[in-house]
Amino acid sequence: MTSVENIGLYAPCHLGFTKAAMNRPFALDPMFRALTALPGVGPRNGKLFEKLTGGPKVLDLLFHLPVDFVDRRFSPKVRDIPDGRVVTLSLIVDAHQPAERRGKPYRVLCRDETGFITLVFFNASRDWIARQLPENQPVIVSGRVEFFNGRPQIVHPDAIGAPEDRADIETVEPVYPLTAGLTNKIVRKTMLAALECVRDLPEWLDPAFRERNGWTDWDEAVRAVHMAGLPPSRPPPSAARGELEGDTPRSLDPLSPVRQRLAYDELLSNQLAISLVRHRQRKARGREIKGTGALREAVTSALPFALTGAQERALAEIDADMGSDSRMLRLLQGDVGSGKTVVAALAMMNALENGAQAALMAPTEILARQHAESLRPWLEAAGVRQIVMTGRNKGKEREVLLQQIRNGAAQVIIGTHALFQEGVDFADLGLAVIDEQHRFGVHQRLQLSAKGKGTDVLVMTATPIPRTLTLTAYGDMDVSRLDEKPPGRKPVDTRLLPKDRIAELVEGLKRRIATGARVYWVCPLVEESELSDMAAAEERYDVLTSVFGERVGLVHGRMKPLEKDAVMDAFARGDLDILVATTVIEVGVNVPEATVMVVEHAERFGLAQLHQLRGRVGRGADKSFCFLLYAYPLSETAKERLSIMRDTEDGFLIAEKDLELRGGGDVLGVRQSGLPAFRLADLAAHADLLKTAYDDARLIIDRDPDLQSERGEALRTLLYLFERDQAIRLLRSG
Repeated sequence: MTSVENIGLYAPCHLGFTKAAMNRPFALDPMFRALTALPGVGPRNGKLFEKLTGGPKVLDLLFHLPVDFVDRRFSPKVRDIPDGRVVTLSLIVDAHQPAERRGKPYRVLCRDETGFITLVFFNASRDWIARQLPENQPVIVSGRVEFFNGRPQIVHPDAIGAPEDRADIETVEPVYPLTAGLTNKIVRKTMLAALECVRDLPEWLDPAFRERNGWTDWDEAVRAVHMAGLPPSRPPPSAARGELEGDTPRSLDPLSPVRQRLAYDELLSNQLAISLVRHRQRKARGREIKGTGALREAVTSALPFALTGAQERALAEIDADMGSDSRMLRLLQGDVGSGKTVVAALAMMNALENGAQAALMAPTEILARQHAESLRPWLEAAGVRQIVMTGRNKGKEREVLLQQIRNGAAQVIIGTHALFQEGVDFADLGLAVIDEQHRFGVHQRLQLSAKGKGTDVLVMTATPIPRTLTLTAYGDMDVSRLDEKPPGRKPVDTRLLPKDRIAELVEGLKRRIATGARVYWVCPLVEESELSDMAAAEERYDVLTSVFGERVGLVHGRMKPLEKDAVMDAFARGDLDILVATTVIEVGVNVPEATVMVVEHAERFGLAQLHQLRGRVGRGADKSFCFLLYAYPLSETAKERLSIMRDTEDGFLIAEKDLELRGGGDVLGVRQSGLPAFRLADLAAHADLLKTAYDDARLIIDRDPDLQSERGEALRTLLYLFERDQAIRLLRSG
């Protein structure tokens, strides 16, 4: 989940489980009812709908958008039917022609005054067909026509009904994403019931902005998005016009007024919630931390390299923030190898020079201990005492560490989420540095910063994020970008290789290892699955062990932390030549002697993940290689993704390309990167709307920070609608 999601701004307020329901505007209550309150949705279907929509409420279903529409309003005579069209016909059942034997079709001959058409059924119950299509009776039939031996037929009609059912059948029918156990017919019927729960809500949009865009009311937009964006009064298309045939219904187009309106509402709620957090942080009293420069000078002197211009700029921005009386909340965004850790270490010296402590929180134990190893020579040069505390520390050892944190003996404290747990009390926490922010949540960040008085917060991420998406994930922070590589860092030679050339690659690795190289070999899965043909890490480990013997190690997510650490340490020491791994080595692992990265089934990885994996090599003085193994057939997107990896090492450019290729649905691997997944907005299509929402939210907070005006009250409804009610609680708490 994204940073702000975890503070509760995105947390579902399930009916009856939070105080939100007591304060939520009454008009929203019907949409916050359980789906099982709708007709025909029992406990079993309720579970299926929850799996499909991601939540148990009527609102979750309303935000489940169609992916296509079937237009059933074309109603020609039989003689005028074109091949391949979906039609709705008024017919008389003429005769039944039951299947001669098992496996043969059951045919029903029907007619109107202009000709005959056959309805075809395979493996259908005779009794059911007889009940649905009684001979010599009028029926309404809808389905796609195909010609067989020159005669029209409909195989398994989509809908059959009596003449009085015509209005229900002759519609533009939405097609929804489904899950096993739910048919489109069930989802559509339930959606129609859900739409009855939609109420007219107070308008939260600026009137001039809304009019300029030609947007309708919110409730009308919700109904229209499930009805192809067509007014109910619109006449059905004629055969001559062929209206809508081959066209995309307007509400499927993300740039249609209906979709834009709903997308903007979701983006505005996101940005307004973030702005409220930011405003609250700004109001929170900070402390002026101005370093003397003594410790920083000692650390800088111990560095074997000069700082880049980008590092100098970032430090100047951090110094200005820490030196003000407001709390610092800054994101340090840097590509792999851009030197974020050095900047963080020098920022820590500011706090220490003021007699305060600094903490660095990493997402995993491996990374926490690795940070400690990286910082040790620099901190020792400055005479700074550091400790490492993770979940591994138990009993007396833990008590000793806690005592050192309490009495200030520990100046720099490095650890995992264990740092913000109850019972960890700092003598005086001046700066909290959080590595790979997206692996945590804002509530954890706030818990850590709350352990000090006016604690400044510096967040680091090596996940390149497009500027557009920075607003959605880190909109409550100021941003510093490290866009330069340290001098002398050699580019990684990236090569694309078809999987059938693995034998050649292994021979080449023998030669590289003979010269002292170490190799990462990354596989996507832990073990072979019947559902996947991807090479498993365990299987690849067995194959490589048969070639290289005991100099091969294996690391995957199912291993216990101590087991993983032992293998990683052996690889770092040089006791292993090859480390076969899943993506647990994606972030932060630092072995400068590793100069070869092999990624198997690279076409299955996202661009950002590939970029992170490649960043594990090229950290030393020797030339490094990255081999991306792919399997045929390759989609056009996969080809482009692999070509981008071969052609550039610029993480920010790669992130922008990833947004273009994947859209907002899973950009950078949303589920891996922690970026927010929107239900109504498509960030690739609605980037301009996001920027507008960002500006609008800032303006709202400037003019009406407590949301007390008429529009402010409406905006509170918006926050409740999109379940950002933690933002309302921030308002109440001042």
